Amino acid sequence: MNFVGNVGYVCVAIFGGYLAIKGKISIGDIQAFIQYNKQFTQPIGQIAQISGNLQSMVAAAERVFEFLEQDEEKDSVKDPANIDNLKGNIKFDHVKFGYTDDRIIIKDFSADVKDGQKIAIVGPTGAGKTTIVKLLMRFYDLNSGKITIDGYDIKEFKKGTIRKKLGMVLQDTWLFSGSIKDNIKYGRPDASDNDVIEAAKAAHIHHFIKTLPNGYNMVLNEETSNVSAGQKQLLTIARVILADPKILILDEATSSIDTRTEIQIQSAMDNLMKGRTSFIIAHRLSTIKNADLILVMNEGDIVEQGTHDELLARDGFYAKLYNSQFEVEEE
Repeated sequence: MNFVGNVGYVCVAIFGGYLAIKGKISIGDIQAFIQYNKQFTQPIGQIAQISGNLQSMVAAAERVFEFLEQDEEKDSVKDPANIDNLKGNIKFDHVKFGYTDDRIIIKDFSADVKDGQKIAIVGPTGAGKTTIVKLLMRFYDLNSGKITIDGYDIKEFKKGTIRKKLGMVLQDTWLFSGSIKDNIKYGRPDASDNDVIEAAKAAHIHHFIKTLPNGYNMVLNEETSNVSAGQKQLLTIARVILADPKILILDEATSSIDTRTEIQIQSAMDNLMKGRTSFIIAHRLSTIKNADLILVMNEGDIVEQGTHDELLARDGFYAKLYNSQFEVEEE
């Protein structure tokens, strides 16, 4: 429409100039026609803009209604009787999964994790590390194989129940507009104020909170921009500590944090992982040196497993990943 309007201006100028030279019209007439042209094309341009907005609205509405028409998740199973006494022994038995049948991501994944162990999952981007966690939380169901917790197939648990037994600390922190205390209590609304304070102390964030206006009652804004990225991460760790899950998942929780804050967060996570089965997804291999077991994934399969020292001694895939991040200088 802008092009049509500009063509109109050019035509008025050319023909108007020709007629003005011939003495048939005045310069004022040319100016008047230019104004008429603008008044004519402006509403047409507005209609075209509204038409574009309407198309965007229709496309968005289709997605919204498609989401609303989805069936609610329903669990027809009943939780095992001793659900409150789970220890956290997890076994992946020949797990196979793909988001579509023709694109298999996890081809044949097997691992036996004992309760209280710290398990690190490493590998290049796209190896299937985060997908394993999603399968454990039953965001997706397996194509074949099975995952068990203390001998129970995870399909024997209600989805809501198994997710309450797992705590997650992600790279992207999630906080909502509300008080700091409410954010920490999100995973356990019935917690007392003393419980919240103890969780914050374990996460090394209590001192910072006490320096804020109104302390634990300080309200985070809509974008939670009134606290730093490291402080957000510590608040999410305090939230998980308060929820006291049986199984812990740390998905690259320190990738965007400065070195000083990373030391604080690592200390907080060490407190968090005590006595819990923990899965650590890491790209910074320096953060998982003390893991009880390191699973090295590539293209959906475990290609190596062992401790940090064992894997370095093998000089295989893990050693190449590690040495690509840290250059060893030989004296």
